Amino acid sequence: MKATEFDAKFDQEEDITEFLDLSQAKRPGHEQKRVNVDFPAWMIEALDYEAKRLGVTRQSIIKVWLAERLEKSAHRNIQYIDV
Repeated sequence: MKATEFDAKFDQEEDITEFLDLSQAKRPGHEQKRVNVDFPAWMIEALDYEAKRLGVTRQSIIKVWLAERLEKSAHRNIQYIDV
């Protein structure tokens, strides 16, 4: 398929995934990096309780909660910059 044909399909909002090799696809800025954090036992118990209640893993709940907090913080920082 020529690039012009591919572009036309994309512009017409057709499904182009069959023409892509997604095995090597990467999301810039989303590379994984391992960190170790020590938590007190009570915090681990609370995290495990919430994770079980929500049906997710401990790691997932930590990631989601941290992401939410960082987004709020970034949003507040942007508001101060705009003023």
